[in-house]
Amino acid sequence: MANMSSKPVALITGAARGIGRETAIEFARRGYNLGLLDVLQEELQATTRKATTLGVDCVAETCDLNSLEASEASLRQIAEHFGRLDVLVNNAAWREVKTMREISVESWERTLRICLTTPAFLARWAAEVMEPQGSGVIINVCSIMSRRGGGVAAAYAAVKGGIDALTYELAALYGRRGIRVLAISPGAIDTDLSGDYPSGDGQSVNAQLREWSTSEIPLGRWGEPEEIARVIALLASDDASYMTGTNVTVDGGWSQAHFPRDLLKQMKPDQF
Repeated sequence: MANMSSKPVALITGAARGIGRETAIEFARRGYNLGLLDVLQEELQATTRKATTLGVDCVAETCDLNSLEASEASLRQIAEHFGRLDVLVNNAAWREVKTMREISVESWERTLRICLTTPAFLARWAAEVMEPQGSGVIINVCSIMSRRGGGVAAAYAAVKGGIDALTYELAALYGRRGIRVLAISPGAIDTDLSGDYPSGDGQSVNAQLREWSTSEIPLGRWGEPEEIARVIALLASDDASYMTGTNVTVDGGWSQAHFPRDLLKQMKPDQF
């Protein structure tokens, strides 16, 4: 390996935009050198330029996580460059808005590969670097959709449930080697992935979905990618040193809300 970086190193997948981009910037602010993976080359380069202005070294790899071979090669190249790996953030995702009635086998398997299989093996390969160090953190980005069925994204809900369960398995496996494994489940976050819901006639229902969901969320708004990034960085830090094998929900309280907001206003207009 190359000479070991004096700074901790975080590898973040899906770093070109959204939560991944803001996570990269947040880790850069905290003094981490970065390894960044994404299939979107131009946007990945923009993230890299922003991160390097914060005084850190950044290695960006244009990588399609549908390929296990390319994913492993990218991780090993980043670990070789820095001589260490301290944090892996499995953030990248791909999905189609398809019910179980209509999804193709190809779409199902692509979702499975990008959102579950490759993250699982990235965790394995990252742990191979972390174990000799005696420390490391693996953070899997899940979703409240794994626990709140909507009926319209079968593969995505399934893989997020899968990576949630995988988090506990890996935490049990790697804990005695000093590696913590955690999951984070965002709710409605203002990203590109949250804005592609079509109606039956090919139009968009994004505006209606946003209005409805905002009315149901106790904090009364969608979250920003930066807010998820800050929680990820917190979980990776020593401030969370006794946390492993758990899933932190960051959804403005949406998962625990029960009554529809309009009904609450009818029941208690002076309080809601």
